[in-house]
Amino acid sequence: MESTLGGLVSDRPHQALSRAVVKTVLYRMVMVCITVLVAYLVVGDASAALSIGFVTNVVKTATYYGYERLWDRIAWGV
Repeated sequence: MESTLGGLVSDRPHQALSRAVVKTVLYRMVMVCITVLVAYLVVGDASAALSIGFVTNVVKTATYYGYERLWDRIAWGV
């Protein structure tokens, strides 16, 4: 297959957008639970823990999705 940048960027087909979205959502659901639990253990307040868990994970979800899509284009190690 053709590639660019010395073989680091792949022209090969990559995972479907729907697959990447489902993977991202499921992963983030697990991470929300972990974040809320840790926040609760630190602050001792369920309401604050939920707020911390949801706000941080909205940002992390968008970041992870972009990161995953970027790495899907890199041929290194594949």
